[in-house]
Amino acid sequence: MHNSFDIDTVIVGAGVVGLAVARALALSGTEVLVLEAEDRPGEGISSRNSGVIHAGMYYPTGSLKARACVRGLALMYGYCQHRRVAHRRTGKLIVATREADRPGLQAILAQAQANGVEVHWLEADQAMALEPALRCVAALDSPNTGIVDVPELITALIGDIEQQGGRLLCRTRVAAIDASTGAFDVQTVAGDSLRCRRLINAAGLGAPALAAHTRGLDARHVPRLWYGQGHYYNLRGRSPFSRLIYPLPGSASLGVHLGMDISGRCRFGPDMRWIDAPDYQFDDSQRGAFAESIRQWWPALREEDLTPDFVGVRPKLAGPGQPSADFLIQDASVHGIAGLVNLFGIESPGLTSSLALGEMVAANLGN
Repeated sequence: MHNSFDIDTVIVGAGVVGLAVARALALSGTEVLVLEAEDRPGEGISSRNSGVIHAGMYYPTGSLKARACVRGLALMYGYCQHRRVAHRRTGKLIVATREADRPGLQAILAQAQANGVEVHWLEADQAMALEPALRCVAALDSPNTGIVDVPELITALIGDIEQQGGRLLCRTRVAAIDASTGAFDVQTVAGDSLRCRRLINAAGLGAPALAAHTRGLDARHVPRLWYGQGHYYNLRGRSPFSRLIYPLPGSASLGVHLGMDISGRCRFGPDMRWIDAPDYQFDDSQRGAFAESIRQWWPALREEDLTPDFVGVRPKLAGPGQPSADFLIQDASVHGIAGLVNLFGIESPGLTSSLALGEMVAANLGN
């Protein structure tokens, strides 16, 4: 066994989470190399979501999602201001459209208070005074929810990594990892290999498959992944809303909501469909049901004003009918391999949580 390393730490996956981990390690003086399978960074989950900075009112008290989201929101706004990344604290209304939904809204209010998240209860007239196009019986106002320009965020993170001497290699798909030698021998699909001291698997949808191809990692530590597909539609014309509008969340997603990008362009989504494998083909067949779900709180929507935008796929650790799962940061305390961190099931609120997850992984590795 020889322990000369080509690089200290390899991060597999250049989505916002992988880049945030790499940045945190690079800032602490670690030599980092990020390997990304696609042509460009952030092409997967990172660029196929709502681009929302979440406040953290949905997640169970003390869960990794709750802690990482609340901490991540504070870090994200600070980072975006410091690095001049386009962002906006838009605020958000979570709406109950029927009297029967009030208990659900009250449960979110209680969870927000438990998580230390600022929200305000609004009766229908108060909510509709803020957003005249809205129809609801009550709402929660989350003033700290916002949006971020994801491509600008990715560019800023890469800039920080490179400034510290770190590197990003795209079009570099990792085929296998040998963790049985006291180091990590990384093999790429192209046939290249390198050896590193520590390895972070932040491969998103591909993270469990990569873990399954990690020699020395017991198969019982590789979770099953389910895929949740979501469609997004653009709105033709101007949005009548200035805030993000969310319905009450479903069991596997936060529901079809109104989001927007930095330019003010409005989009709706995502719906939630279970699929067997990642698939980004847009299926327009459910447009009617999609429009109907929006009309619960915006009756004036015309179906013909929806135009297909894009499809996202979420890596979910809980399948149909199961309660939503927490993020999974798996380290040596679980699998016994020093220097290996696997990140599984990093879906929403992964974007918001990214800088906090970077902090956690760096601390976990003793940086």
